[in-house]
Amino acid sequence: GRVSGLLRRNLQPTLTYWSVFFSFGLCIAFLGPTLLDLRCQTHSSLPQISWVFFSQQLCLLLGSALGGVFKRTLAQSLWALFTSSLAISLVFAVIPFCHDVKVLASVMALAGLAMGCIDTVANMQLVRMYQKDSAVFLQVLHFFVGFGALLSPLIADPFLSEANCLPANSTANTTSRGHLFHVSRVLAQHHVEAKPWSNQTFPGLTPKDGAGTRVSYAFWIMALINLPVPMAVLMLLSKERLLTCCPQRRPLLLSADELALETQPPEKEDASSLPPKFQSHPGHEDLFSCCQRKNLRGAPYSFFAIHITAALVLFMTDGLTGAYSAFVYSYAVEKPLSVGHKVAGYLPSLFWGFITLGRLLSIPISSRMKPATMVFINVVGVVVTFLVLLIFSYNVVFLFVGTASLGLFLSSTFPSMLAYTEDSLQYKGCATTVLVTGAGVGEMVLQMLVGSIFQAQGSYSFLVCGVIFGCLAFTFYILLLFFHRMHPGLPSVPTQDRSIAMENSECYQR
Repeated sequence: GRVSGLLRRNLQPTLTYWSVFFSFGLCIAFLGPTLLDLRCQTHSSLPQISWVFFSQQLCLLLGSALGGVFKRTLAQSLWALFTSSLAISLVFAVIPFCHDVKVLASVMALAGLAMGCIDTVANMQLVRMYQKDSAVFLQVLHFFVGFGALLSPLIADPFLSEANCLPANSTANTTSRGHLFHVSRVLAQHHVEAKPWSNQTFPGLTPKDGAGTRVSYAFWIMALINLPVPMAVLMLLSKERLLTCCPQRRPLLLSADELALETQPPEKEDASSLPPKFQSHPGHEDLFSCCQRKNLRGAPYSFFAIHITAALVLFMTDGLTGAYSAFVYSYAVEKPLSVGHKVAGYLPSLFWGFITLGRLLSIPISSRMKPATMVFINVVGVVVTFLVLLIFSYNVVFLFVGTASLGLFLSSTFPSMLAYTEDSLQYKGCATTVLVTGAGVGEMVLQMLVGSIFQAQGSYSFLVCGVIFGCLAFTFYILLLFFHRMHPGLPSVPTQDRSIAMENSECYQR
């Protein structure tokens, strides 16, 4: 009843923050199914178009740091959300006019900045409003990410081109050394048609000839669907009398300073009795400040090893999430599967749909299962799924089932790993900062790496990369367990603290 009362009292701002995360999800998943159409539009190779993913993810990290500047007051936060959500609509509207891959990468860099700002500001404003009751609202917030990511491939699917304007995975390197498994056989029939890509362009193919003209409608539809989001933020600004044309009054949502004063305990009260929102969380500092902390001096080697191995696990798993979402469509339309473009367009939606489902299922599961056990099941599940996909690489049914399975296993890896690492370090390290950074860098690097290998070695290498990265994640997790066992002085952490770690991890989940 108390939580319901809080929701009724803050209904409009809560719905607004949920809606901006819908924009975040809408923008994070559309590149995968439209990748081949965008390659036709920009006359680019797969390694070149991979820079678009890199620029988006890099600027997402930068935007997350930039968003911290705007979270200090309500006015700054809402104006940042309005600008960011409006920028996403503008990005969707402009993409069809980007006929050069460098221009497209620049536009997606702008989208990444907007997404990073939304990620930081919306999370922090919800936590500021609901404090210790924020867990359920954060779960719904990240559900909207999955919903947006599920919807954008479905919007794009009817407009995807069935005809491939590109030589089927052929490059100068591929014809000479692309003999991985069955790839040489696939490429042989295209060898006569394939032209050297020394300049990485497609002579005679104009934007009007490519598939970009039809897929343009999908981007414009997404721009229109997203337009109500900045309008909702504008309405909240108007309600809070924060527009310049409106007379100023005290905001209904308290600023951070006012909120701190109202919830400040008596002076003699110990700091440990403060609510979690106002306690000192070293792991929530920026990376530079975290590494400069004086209390890290003299820490045992296992302390640093736990940070590094946990970050490497998320480097692999979050990187796999980004790479699979980006290239599963391209893999499906290539031989030997040769799935129809429109049918293959459902794969990213299926993947993100099961990620969303997994996040919902992990809420009750996490209260009954230890985080370490959940991470172990997830990592083993990822490896087994990729092995099955590799063995049955000619079966389309296994591709769809495996895509759903990967979504489930990857969905709860990040929050479970964060809770386990914070538990291992007794909440004294920089786990949150290091793990968030490692996951973000993994998404950037693995997308580019998989794109380059896919182009050079053929479609089958996509699954081989999945098996390799999954096995590396499992190896790093075993090392993490070893270093945890070696770490001195680890009394059991109360269940309440573990639940706080799980709650905090949701703030940093993308």
